[in-house]
Amino acid sequence: MRDQIGHIPRQIAAKLARYMDAGSLLVEGSLAGAKGSYDCPIDLRLFGPSDREKKEELVNQLRRDRLPLDAIVQRAREEKQRQVEELKKLKAAQKSGKVATGSGRQWDPNSSQTYASSQSSGTGQPVQTVDDIIETSQRINPREMGQIVEKFGAGEEALSKMPMADFPSRLSTKLLPYQRQALFWLQAQENPKLPPKGSIDSVQMWKRNPRDASLFTNIATNYSIRNQEPTLASGGILADDMGLGKTLEMIALVISDPLEKGPTLIVSPLGVMSNWSTQIAHHVDPDHSLKVLTYHGSSKKQMTAEEMAAYDIIITTYGTLSTEYLPKNTREPLPVPREHGLFSTKWRRVILDEGHHIRNPSAKSSLACSGLLARSRWVLTGTPIINSLKDLYSLVRFLRLSGGLQRLEIFNGVLIRPLNQGSQEASLLLQALMGTICLRRKKEMSFVDLRLPELSEYIHRVEFLPHEKEKYDALQAEAKGLLDNVKNKEGPSKSEGSYCHLLEILLRLRQVCNHWKLCGDRVTSLLKDLETSKVVDLTPENRKALQDMLQLSIDSHEDCPICLEPLHDPVITACAHSFGYACIEKVIETQQRCPMCRAEPLEIDSLVRPAIEHGESAENEADIDIETTSSKIEALIKILKASRAKEGNKVVIFSQWTSFLNIVQRQIEEEGWKFARIDGKMRANQRDASLTALSDDPECRILLASLAVCNVGLNLVAANHVILADSWWAPSIEDQAVDRVHRLGQTKPTTVWRLVVDGSIEDRVLDIQADKRKLMMTAFQEKVNKRAGAKKHARLGDIEKLLA
Repeated sequence: MRDQIGHIPRQIAAKLARYMDAGSLLVEGSLAGAKGSYDCPIDLRLFGPSDREKKEELVNQLRRDRLPLDAIVQRAREEKQRQVEELKKLKAAQKSGKVATGSGRQWDPNSSQTYASSQSSGTGQPVQTVDDIIETSQRINPREMGQIVEKFGAGEEALSKMPMADFPSRLSTKLLPYQRQALFWLQAQENPKLPPKGSIDSVQMWKRNPRDASLFTNIATNYSIRNQEPTLASGGILADDMGLGKTLEMIALVISDPLEKGPTLIVSPLGVMSNWSTQIAHHVDPDHSLKVLTYHGSSKKQMTAEEMAAYDIIITTYGTLSTEYLPKNTREPLPVPREHGLFSTKWRRVILDEGHHIRNPSAKSSLACSGLLARSRWVLTGTPIINSLKDLYSLVRFLRLSGGLQRLEIFNGVLIRPLNQGSQEASLLLQALMGTICLRRKKEMSFVDLRLPELSEYIHRVEFLPHEKEKYDALQAEAKGLLDNVKNKEGPSKSEGSYCHLLEILLRLRQVCNHWKLCGDRVTSLLKDLETSKVVDLTPENRKALQDMLQLSIDSHEDCPICLEPLHDPVITACAHSFGYACIEKVIETQQRCPMCRAEPLEIDSLVRPAIEHGESAENEADIDIETTSSKIEALIKILKASRAKEGNKVVIFSQWTSFLNIVQRQIEEEGWKFARIDGKMRANQRDASLTALSDDPECRILLASLAVCNVGLNLVAANHVILADSWWAPSIEDQAVDRVHRLGQTKPTTVWRLVVDGSIEDRVLDIQADKRKLMMTAFQEKVNKRAGAKKHARLGDIEKLLA
């Protein structure tokens, strides 16, 4: 907490100092108990290199200096024992003829498969039924209950026994029992109470000393205070599974609280902002209607705190909030409270819809949300953790938990690092933390009793047509050659162009799996221009090429080279370097040069943003010829024909490339089928019209949907078949898209088809998704080495696996 509490004994400090100065050891200290009058118990954790030779050399040096090695010796024994056990299991599985695949994989990747034919059925051939296609597909269950919120939150039995709140009289919609339980929890979280004297319970990690009632200790950080009560956070994380009614539960909370206490601020993505006003009008009794204001866009006026207090609910977007937090041409946020705007008042509560948008702690939207004044703070998200446990830290900081966890270095030392080392104590602390701030129920839990129809998911494998295989093999050979060049060249300037070209070819490999017409050469042409000139002119063609390059960085999970964190609010310069907007904005204010190549002049207005706000790939205006088909198009049309054989079936086709949706659209129009479409270029009223057509028009049985736009905030229960035309790197994006169909209100069994070209890069993408679903493999991994070169080397290792 930035208080000096004493000194490490001179003898130990002298031994550790030279290791710390040399950078061979990272030393992290944490309190191990209450501070005494003359001494204070602390734990020192020593982190060293993972390279085997360097580790052994360091261990020998530590041994010579007589520093404690008990922990590392014990860990080595446990690791050796674990390897022995895994080897025994593998041998037993091989002996029985089965391959152990782990809980995250429900199929045997080495088993023989029956592949779907990639040839056109032709006229006169009987149309296959859905059952016929299922016979040639692979049943999977890609989801698992092993996410952090399930593993470390409250168990199903405890959740089922939660008390219920009274039904709010102002609500017109009947709450289901589990929703009334959620309302009780929400109300209790807004009014937390410290443990009474003599209690051994903890509240928000704070525990009262049973022998000294004036002493409170935080069980996570061991930070103690005496003769004063710790500040408790009001609010929490509502992480109910998608489709269980988080919006309704929060509306019930708002109207169950006396409205004169102040307005509620709802912050949401632009695409779902209108959903809140619609849902409020639908669920609230008309006799007790709420005053709702949508605060967004150029038409909004500057409002004072008194003017905002006239409303019950104000709805805004993350973009609007970020703009007000750090107005244009200002380097630092203005003091709070202010005279006008969202930072002029202390809100009764702030609700972050799709709250994982603030998972990057250094992003402007995250800082803006944390800077709001509010009595209560809520995060709504079905995915509190997407990439790492650091995502959870941003939510903890927003909630303003006290005791030290709101500081990243303490959160890192108490939870992230120990969990990465397999600490049982840290696992228990995380369980206690999730239990105190998060409520998470799954659709599969028996007490939720949604009685949803069955969800069946299949991998439908197709084989390349000969001309597609030829194109793919040529691209793959080129990618392998470039990979060797990048690995062998020294210095970032020498390999940077080849690395960008390598990422571009990876994109083309994925696109040729859908349709070879998607493969363009804009990026390649741009890279050639950059070899002769550091900066390209921002012509419309070059701007599109830069957007393609930026999307490559986004899809490849590149880091911002300034803060070394995942790209946040990504932009690209005319010299083709990608940054987080907040980071490059600060650089431009102090120097008008690119920090990577020193190109100038660099101005805010010259930064290029993604093609579409939601991150869809830039549009590729391919010359579409419906006579020129692809194996995946043929498989897709085959599934559509099979589903249409039964009256009432409706299909949503998801793709991350709007250019591929264009090709599919031409094929559907050729068949004479009625369809609707949703993508990021459509206005809100156009999207609403498409949703209405899918829901109400019996002839409209197909929806073409951009995966990036449709993974949140939409109700697609009118459909009962989902086709995932291409695989997204982050499996949670696909899961959310599927849950738009398989959710409360769905009355038909739901079938999901994942189209995968056999033996292609798409197979490796599935493996990446499986790894991302494994909690201990991803969510607890924290990058200790912050050097950009080391990260790039690790990414090259991943690319090498993709091209294997």
